[in-house]
Amino acid sequence: MSIIQAREISRSFEGMEVLSGLDLTVFKGEFLAITGRSGVGKSTLLSILGTHDRDFNGNLSIAGNDTRELKSSELAALRREHLGFVFQDFHLLPSLTAIENVILPVVFSGGNLEMARSHAEDVLKMLSVRTDQTKTSLLSRGERQRVAVARGLVNRPSILLADEPSASLDEESEQILFNLLDETRKEQGFAVVAVVHSKGILERADRILELKDGILHETI
Repeated sequence: MSIIQAREISRSFEGMEVLSGLDLTVFKGEFLAITGRSGVGKSTLLSILGTHDRDFNGNLSIAGNDTRELKSSELAALRREHLGFVFQDFHLLPSLTAIENVILPVVFSGGNLEMARSHAEDVLKMLSVRTDQTKTSLLSRGERQRVAVARGLVNRPSILLADEPSASLDEESEQILFNLLDETRKEQGFAVVAVVHSKGILERADRILELKDGILHETI
């Protein structure tokens, strides 16, 4: 069963077309890897799928919701209920602890902080990250990346969108991160759509699509 349906997605910047009538279906629980050379529009595609970029042509349905028909408040609710995000550069606040960073999406969305804190502790322990009062500025790079993953999972999303989540990690840390992410995905049943280049991570994917000339191509 699909969780994302994107049809005829096109996006241009200053008259230059980056995405050219792209189609994409994402299925529940799958790990879909997106690859392609630098600058072809992979991050743009993730931004559209995450409903942050709305200046595109085409149709996008998430969990059965036509995003074109939703108001800003309804899109915010859709993101809160169905989408998690992991950014390449973490986007953590260094003066906050791991748990404080993880629950930020709940703070911004006005959710239940007590429940979020309890779930954040569970997710961080599952990802082998300390839950004490240590500021994230003092954590290792691998630990900070796992905090970023935990933040993406705190709202129990249907879809986790990740933009090169292990690009700055060494091979061992990368494998540890994706081992933990795979275990969590299989337990909770969410889909992962990740921009990746690492051969070791691509081998884990259920499907690999290459973004080239504005459209997605199945790889063998």
